[in-house]
Order: sequence, then structure tokens, then C-alpha cells
Amino acid sequence: MTEHPELTSTTDGAPAPRRRGRPSRKAASEGPDARTRILEAARTEFAERGYDKTSIRGIAKAAGVDAALVHHYFGTKDEVFAAAVEVTFEPALVLPAVLGGDPDGLGERLARFFLSVWEDPGTRTPLLAILRSAVTHEAAANVLRDFVLRRLLERVAAELDVPDPTLRAELAASHMLGIAMLRYVVRAEPLASADPEDIVAMVAPTLQRYLGEG
Repeated sequence: MTEHPELTSTTDGAPAPRRRGRPSRKAASEGPDARTRILEAARTEFAERGYDKTSIRGIAKAAGVDAALVHHYFGTKDEVFAAAVEVTFEPALVLPAVLGGDPDGLGERLARFFLSVWEDPGTRTPLLAILRSAVTHEAAANVLRDFVLRRLLERVAAELDVPDPTLRAELAASHMLGIAMLRYVVRAEPLASADPEDIVAMVAPTLQRYLGEG
């Protein structure tokens, strides 16, 4: 007799329904993409709920894994948040392109890249969540500050052949974050509706002065 494709046998020989749909928690938690799923779920949770209302348990549920696996890969909620910040910015991919060209065009490249990230709906949503969380929650601010200082600005400063490179890199970052706050969070006009290329043209000389002049 052929077994029905949707039935399995129980220990007493009676057929039992086979589970459909989402894989078991054990199956979902295994495999090379578990870390990726956790990170994507974390970005979504932080974007939708903010820092305060996001939990390790909620991230694990969204990723289809056990909470212990989230702790295994990332540790605390602060560390998950830091990883979500990094995957949004992807400094290892971005900085060589921004810093590696003509030194006279550094300010323009930095301004154009920064605005392109914010103008992309796919990256703007998590960035808004990150920025809002950093404004309202000290732990999130510490994570973002540590990331910006250590993972971004220290790398930028290391490439600058100017006096006080760290201070200059921080001034450039403060300039761009101020634009992000007014344009995308506060939505102050006319900045909120200005053409990105117009903003690049106005901002680039200032960034160049910070980063490129001795």
C-alpha cells in the first residue's frame, strides 16, 4: 500500500498528519545563512520598533531561530544593534571607493555617497531608525558613536594628509549628520525638498576644506 504523501505513521501504526509550511525551529536555526537571517531580522525590528521596543526574543522570532542563537552570534542587544549599523553602512566596501580617488574630489565623493545612501528607500528606513534611536536612547547613541568613531572616522582620518585629521573627520561627519537630521527626520524646508545634486554642490566644498586642506 502506498503511503499518502501528506501522512506519516505514528508509533502505533496510525497515520499522522505531516507538518507543512515553516521549517522546524531546529532546521531554521541551522545552515550557513542563519547569521544573515538574524541580521536582516534585526534591521527590520529596529527600523519598525525602535531600539527600546526591540528585543532579542523578537529578533529571534522574526528570524525563525532560538534566542540563544542570536546571543551566540552577536551577544547583547547593543552588539546586535552595532552589527545592524555596520551592515547598513558597509564601510569595508564604501571607504576604498570614497578615499581612493583624486584627493581634490574627496569632499564631493563623500557628499554624493552619503546622500545616495539616504535617498535609497531600502537603506533610508533602517538609517532613520538608527538615528532616531541614537537621539532617544543612550545605549543606542553609544553604539552609533562607537561605530562612527572607530569604524568610519578613524579609517577616514588615517588616509588624510592634513593636521588634526581626527578632528577634521569628526567635523565632516557632524556636517553630514546634521543634514540627515534636518532633511530626513525633521524634514525642514527647503532642505527636505532640495535636489540631492544641489546639496552635493553646496556641501562638497565645505567637506573638501575639512578633509583636504592642510
